[in-house]
Amino acid sequence: MSDTIDTSATAPAGEQARASWGFLKTHLREYGILFALIAIMAFFQVATGGILLRPVNLTNLVLQNSYIVIMAIGMLLVIVAGHIDLSVGSVLGFIGALAAVMIVNWEIPYLIAAVLCLAMGAVIGMAQGFWIAYFRIPSFIVTLAGMLVFKGLTLWLLAGQSVGPFPPQFQLISSGFVPDLFGAEGMNLFSLVIGLVVAAGLAVLAIRNRAAQARTGTPDEPFAFFAAKTTIIFVGIAYLSWLMADFRGLPNVFIVMALLIAVYSFVTSRTTAGRRIYAIGGNERAAMLSGINAKRLTFLTFANMGMLAALAGLVFAARLNTATPKSGAGFELDVIAAVFIGGASMAGGVGTVVGAVIGAFIMGVMNNGMSILGIGIDYQQVIKGLVLLAAVVFDVMNKKKG
Repeated sequence: MSDTIDTSATAPAGEQARASWGFLKTHLREYGILFALIAIMAFFQVATGGILLRPVNLTNLVLQNSYIVIMAIGMLLVIVAGHIDLSVGSVLGFIGALAAVMIVNWEIPYLIAAVLCLAMGAVIGMAQGFWIAYFRIPSFIVTLAGMLVFKGLTLWLLAGQSVGPFPPQFQLISSGFVPDLFGAEGMNLFSLVIGLVVAAGLAVLAIRNRAAQARTGTPDEPFAFFAAKTTIIFVGIAYLSWLMADFRGLPNVFIVMALLIAVYSFVTSRTTAGRRIYAIGGNERAAMLSGINAKRLTFLTFANMGMLAALAGLVFAARLNTATPKSGAGFELDVIAAVFIGGASMAGGVGTVVGAVIGAFIMGVMNNGMSILGIGIDYQQVIKGLVLLAAVVFDVMNKKKG
């Protein structure tokens, strides 16, 4: 009788272990990048003697990677749809130059100029998306041509010279901080409250989603994994908010990034259009046979990418306080690398907004940490290239196992 009792008691534990292991294998990409970011930050925190997570350096890390994060969100949708955009760096530089000419030379109010620049970015994306979606020209060729075209237009627009400075109000988008409405001394208490509210909101949303899954069936994610992930995200956001509040508070661009992440996460996971983009990347022919207008969605995906590249161009120009002919050079490589490191698949149909953001910060933390350690730019490029290669190899090997 005791043997029977032991078997029945151990069977569920064994089944839970197998289920947990199976879930981890299936979702290794998602958990892997999160723990990779934590491990990389921990390594550089120790290697730099605690400099990495000092409030001033953490704030600089957010500011330095803001435009990469913004473009990575748009690039994720492009790559998920099965395409690529090589022109984003040049579009960023062109929009920055256009903003400088409009605001500094033509004295157009900066708010009007910003709206016009965003509209121009969307038009640029539409122009490229039109050839890709409706004429079936490979996105690699179209956007490579766009990269060359907008590099040339930037040189022409600036006449080979830098244009600036911008009005102080325009610079606030990149260099400004959330004011402390509570008037506390020594710490931006309002920024800390915002960070804690965001962290708590994400935790509550995750719990509600899991409860909804439980009402319709058993949640796929084991409770231990769910609890660990939710706790890590809550503690991480709360701790980083406290560190930045101890300096000058949350940067304005951090709020912009948070809103973009929230909106695009909702679009990709909760809307019909978002799910259809994934369907197009997974199997375009099957998606079209099921009634999905793949051409229109591809067109809109590139229009969205152009608009976000324009927003990144405004942020970058405001940070530099000037527009230069070399702005945006090579940024497309960092953006594409961030998306792939964040778990997107080369074949399309796979990837998340949060993953792309984590990938961007992995690149940013590596750049920042290696610079603090005095590692030369030559070795930095080699290391970043190897990390990107490792991410792609992992993607390929993971697919073969599946």
